[in-house]
Amino acid sequence: MQLPTGVHVLVRRTHEDRVMRALQENGAMSRGEIARVVGLSRTTLSEITGSLLQRGAIVVVDTDASRRAGSGRPAERLALDPASAQFMGVDFGHRRVHVVIADASHEVMASDAVRYDGAASWGTRTDLALGLVDRLSAESGIHFGAIQGIGIGVPGPYPAPDGPAGSAGPRAASGAPVLRPAPEGVDVAFAERFDAPVIVDNNTRLAALAEAISGPDSVADLVYVRLSDGVGGGLVVGGQLVTGSAGLAGELGHVTVEPAGRPCRCGKRGCLETVASVPGILAACWQFGLQLENLQDLAAAVAAAHPVADRVLREAAAALGRVIGAATMTLNPAKVVIGGEITRLAPVLVEQVAATLAAELFPVASAGPVVEAARLSDDDGAIGALAAVFHNSPLLAGYPESTDVKEGTDAPDAPNSTTEGAAHVRP
Repeated sequence: MQLPTGVHVLVRRTHEDRVMRALQENGAMSRGEIARVVGLSRTTLSEITGSLLQRGAIVVVDTDASRRAGSGRPAERLALDPASAQFMGVDFGHRRVHVVIADASHEVMASDAVRYDGAASWGTRTDLALGLVDRLSAESGIHFGAIQGIGIGVPGPYPAPDGPAGSAGPRAASGAPVLRPAPEGVDVAFAERFDAPVIVDNNTRLAALAEAISGPDSVADLVYVRLSDGVGGGLVVGGQLVTGSAGLAGELGHVTVEPAGRPCRCGKRGCLETVASVPGILAACWQFGLQLENLQDLAAAVAAAHPVADRVLREAAAALGRVIGAATMTLNPAKVVIGGEITRLAPVLVEQVAATLAAELFPVASAGPVVEAARLSDDDGAIGALAAVFHNSPLLAGYPESTDVKEGTDAPDAPNSTTEGAAHVRP
């Protein structure tokens, strides 16, 4: 028998998602009850539940014999398998990979991280990540036969791949390499291993999504910037992560703030990254006579209220505030979040960004966003990777009530992955 491809796979996955969503919301159900709730014919439902049973996504828990009237054959009742992983988030940092595994209810089942050398190849990093998944499975009894989606966060952007016969990749007019959001082929090993859709994105952008949906005051519109070895960012608009036409939306670190400034790794001069990244801030301190080697030295200078440290941090934050101000005037977010370990060591950064924004924006109190330090650590990109998968899963779609669907209809309802879906996300 020829395996279904293309639209047939999408239809099957959507049917499966609807069945699991019904079980998630209602608990154990018979096939007849599931058919009435999801609006599928008994033939289609039998095929879908058979596949889910075979892969371990659902299990038979009992029959309805105790509740059944008459002498008919008791019907099996099905439920989600509590040991079946449904979603996976993977965050590749510069020196460690973090994996988070979630069930159909979006509850975290297992999570851990493993470190590697910063110069490790992507093959080595991928092998370590898959080994970590195997270990989590062995320790927790989790299985992956029915995994629906995998989100992978990577640091970036990366140079575009080389041309044929090892020729150099495409170059900009300045001679700098053209950048793209992810290293080539990072998703292949996971897609082949788990036979599941894979989403790959910049882990800073995924952290933006995690910040938008975390906590009691989640927001649909957010600008996120992380200050680290570089300056990365992410935009959440209408509850959705914005990637842009080339996957580079939110790269605020490469907005020019000093046209005659220091060279940037992107090939330009005076980018925000040269001013507000950790190396940029330390270099400015050296320029003004304060010799700091690392963040710990900077934290000590901040604690001692050293005037050079305060001046450099405020100037960096003012430049950051002006760039964020332009983004804020364009997008009108409800919240601006500044991430990175440096923001916890030097709170003046967030304070100065807020002050600069107040001067840059409309003089209307209600027009300005909340400005705050990131709640999640730099290691929580895996939660954002999970959230990205959730946002792309039909499980979050606004399906019509069963009264709006004619029983026996096999066609799936179109997913509506907007803010209605985002409300279901529970990292």
